[in-house]
Amino acid sequence: MVSIVPNNIQIEDDRTGIDIETLKRAFLDNLFYIQAKFPRIATKNDYYMALAYTVRDRLLNRWLRTTQTYLEKAPRTVAYLSAEFLLGPHLGNNLINLGLYNVVKQAMEELGLNLTDLLEQEEEPGLGNGGLGRLAACYIDSLATLEIPAIGYGIRYQFGIFDQEIKDGWQVEITDLWLQYGNPWEVARPEAALEVKFGGRTEVYTDEHGRYRIRWVPFKVMKGVPYDTPILGFQTNTANTLRLWKAEAPESFDFEAFNKGDYFGAVHAKSECENITKVLYPNDESHQGKQLRLEQQYFFVSCSLQDMIRIMQIQNLTLERFHEHYAIQLNDTHPTIGVAELMRLLLDEYGFEWDRAWNITTRTFAYTNHTLLPEALERWPLAMFASLLPRHLEIIYEINCRFLDEVRIKFPDDGDRLRRMSIIDESGERYVRMANLACVGSFAINGVAELHSELLKQTTLHDFYEMYPEKFTNVTNGVTPRRFMLLSNPRLANLITNKIGDGWIKRLDELRKLEDFVHDANFRHDFRQVKQAVKQDLADHIRTHYSIDVNPNSLFDIQAKRIHEYKRQHLNALYIVTLYNRLKADPDLDITPRTFLFGGKAAPGYYMAKLMIKLINSIADVVNNDPDVRDRIKVVFLKDYNVKFAQRVYPAADLSEQISTAGKEASGTGNMKFSMNGALTIGTLDGANIEIREAVGVDNFFLFGLTAEEVLAKKASGYNPWDYYNSNPELKLVIDRLASGFFSHGDPNLFKPLLDSLLYRDEYLLLADYQSYVECQERVSQAYRDSDYWTRMSILNVARMGKFSSDRSIQDYLQHIWKAPAVKVDVPEYTQSHSDLKLTF
Repeated sequence: MVSIVPNNIQIEDDRTGIDIETLKRAFLDNLFYIQAKFPRIATKNDYYMALAYTVRDRLLNRWLRTTQTYLEKAPRTVAYLSAEFLLGPHLGNNLINLGLYNVVKQAMEELGLNLTDLLEQEEEPGLGNGGLGRLAACYIDSLATLEIPAIGYGIRYQFGIFDQEIKDGWQVEITDLWLQYGNPWEVARPEAALEVKFGGRTEVYTDEHGRYRIRWVPFKVMKGVPYDTPILGFQTNTANTLRLWKAEAPESFDFEAFNKGDYFGAVHAKSECENITKVLYPNDESHQGKQLRLEQQYFFVSCSLQDMIRIMQIQNLTLERFHEHYAIQLNDTHPTIGVAELMRLLLDEYGFEWDRAWNITTRTFAYTNHTLLPEALERWPLAMFASLLPRHLEIIYEINCRFLDEVRIKFPDDGDRLRRMSIIDESGERYVRMANLACVGSFAINGVAELHSELLKQTTLHDFYEMYPEKFTNVTNGVTPRRFMLLSNPRLANLITNKIGDGWIKRLDELRKLEDFVHDANFRHDFRQVKQAVKQDLADHIRTHYSIDVNPNSLFDIQAKRIHEYKRQHLNALYIVTLYNRLKADPDLDITPRTFLFGGKAAPGYYMAKLMIKLINSIADVVNNDPDVRDRIKVVFLKDYNVKFAQRVYPAADLSEQISTAGKEASGTGNMKFSMNGALTIGTLDGANIEIREAVGVDNFFLFGLTAEEVLAKKASGYNPWDYYNSNPELKLVIDRLASGFFSHGDPNLFKPLLDSLLYRDEYLLLADYQSYVECQERVSQAYRDSDYWTRMSILNVARMGKFSSDRSIQDYLQHIWKAPAVKVDVPEYTQSHSDLKLTF
């Protein structure tokens, strides 16, 4: 194979050099030759783009070397299939991983520019909805850092998760135009486009060997065009690929239709095809919305599997070894159609017999489950599935037939079990159950926290656990400390590095060394100073963008996550009203000043979640403007919460609200990011909260509420929320004041749906947990008054978070599921940079 690096390359040329003068020259060249601008007419975006291309140039040799190494060595490769990759901005992260942050900062300063301003200019790729997509982004970061051959596969949505505006307290969705000015980090690969089929029919034929075969005659065919983004590891030469697929029409313009005057028809095919990758998670309340989501999932999965086969063909590997070459992780049920698609490819396109194809398929896929909520497990109406993917439905019928025969043998005469485990739901309108398909077609099934994995075995996937106990394992989620500590909280990162060195950035367990400094008064003082500076930064941001003055000396109490009833932002709101009521009754009451900060988006079709946002903002309007409160309480809803803004919020938190109903949250990852940055957690025994509490120590975690077992028992015994309302005067006053219209300009009906849901159903047991939560918050307030005591707890939270690095999560996957060894990538010395891990700011 021809080397990708010429022998006579100039060592310090403008595309590879890392000294300040070379970087300045490269930046100006990219401004001129790529952006076609000179400084006098350049915009901030032009400057950002020029810098992004300058940094990307210094990534390319690592990226191409990595690709070349994988092609030559053909190692076992992790293929991470996810409908979401919530990456966050690239520039800062790549500067960190290249070790060029400070030198680039200085180069920009010498050109009269501010690196922070340029970092703010970057549009965030909104290619995810929340935790699942952010987890995928953390995992591909860790895979590269650990030098594991891997490729991430997903969808290049033209419009990502909506931008959120708040108008009159209500969420308003604005189109996310993240691609409007271009994306300098991606490389289009139109030469690698693949065909994807939809609809039509199947027909039987006999091949040249006289074998019974089936071919799929589709109704329409479209192209999948890959767009590749390098994902560089930290302090390593490995740069893996994130490959996102864009849908295009095979022919984007119909000249015949145009010449007949049918101008709409001339571009109709292009428009129809591109709709598939137009928007992240279209509203699926309608039939059309559901179909589009299924089309999206099949489209990116088919492209990805065909791409893997193509790579194996380039490497001259036989498809008999597909399962040896690839470990495919299904990130939730969205890519589960891959089980049927790989079978189709092997059976119909490459002539495999069923048993050989099924053996390969079931040794290839592993399934991560992210939910305990049965209603959140994907299923597709059978008629829709048949019209869109007729061949796949035939394959699923055959899989199901053979699988149910296995169930009959293992559990004879158990008709109810057969109905529950069938991939086809026969009750009422018939459905294809994707979680069941994932369990049958995968060799491993994992939950994402110890409690979640146990509850999966006991409840949601209990039948499959009894059928295949050897498949089940746990991999607790983790997050990358590179983005969520080193990049987002450089003050804290520098303080830590000054004390224990920089090894913690790749080996987060080394944070344990900080325990030696818990009793060091000078270190505690420095730690407090770091926290105070970050809180001041956030207070300044709030003053500038919200015209609200918050006290940086107050307790910053933050709940930032997707808005959902089970996450119980409205329990937090009830507590705020409780405090407010106490102050109205006694304006001179001595309370610990608090700033309550909320962030998160509600799904566009989720009315109750939107009403929760309105409730928070309505409470804020009253509390923030009541002279009786005298600024002892402030409430702010931080709009358009995303990865970029999260990097401001996690470091500033004193208290992290993780208050979901026990047994409902699979894991959570925000809880980890907050704790890594020194926030103390108030939470239930839910998801990864349990493991965080075990790690940091029960004395450094504020626990309240029912356990998962108690929640089930209370519901089974006939839970009645009215009992709590009638027996707790303070809770009754809160509910009554909300119901009276006090917080809604006299309108008693505005919050009635939310209050009725609490009083008549209370599915998530807010009222049952209310008093425990209030009492726990009192313990928080008392602890915060002793700043030295609080600081000790905060330091211990940071010091004991080593388990929750995504590097550890990936090591667990490697050991228990993927079995993919690391591969070293060699890059010539001239591209190596020397990391300066003490970031300036």
